[in-house]
Amino acid sequence: MLNIRTLRPFHAVAAVALTAVAAPVLAHHSGAMFDSSKTVTITGTITQFNWTNPHSSFKVAVTNAAGKEEIWAIEMNAPQNLMVEGWKRTTLKPGDKVSVLVSPLRDGKPGGSYRSITLADGTTLNGNGPGQTNYDAQQGAAKK
Repeated sequence: MLNIRTLRPFHAVAAVALTAVAAPVLAHHSGAMFDSSKTVTITGTITQFNWTNPHSSFKVAVTNAAGKEEIWAIEMNAPQNLMVEGWKRTTLKPGDKVSVLVSPLRDGKPGGSYRSITLADGTTLNGNGPGQTNYDAQQGAAKK
């Protein structure tokens, strides 16, 4: 016969253990919203840069083919991964002119997953996007 007093602590410990395991899984999402088989180059002005976990991001004001301004939301990797690629929390500032290579959103909205960026001074940073291996490696280039 089961003792109810011994089952309650067991259930509490089991609930805590399951929550601890499930939390990181819920916190991370896939990169399925991006079309990694395509790349698009956008050129514009940085309006926002977020140096945050689990993914950094930035927004770029881009003039589209119709002559109207669109704000592109670009998702990146985590800061600790970006630092290895040469990024700093001060790499982008609102007003900076950039050219960005992205894998676009599948739904056609203005946004994508960061692949590389060329800054106004000519510096180019290449990187990983969410759910992707290194973009340079996919293209057959060796990474430093």
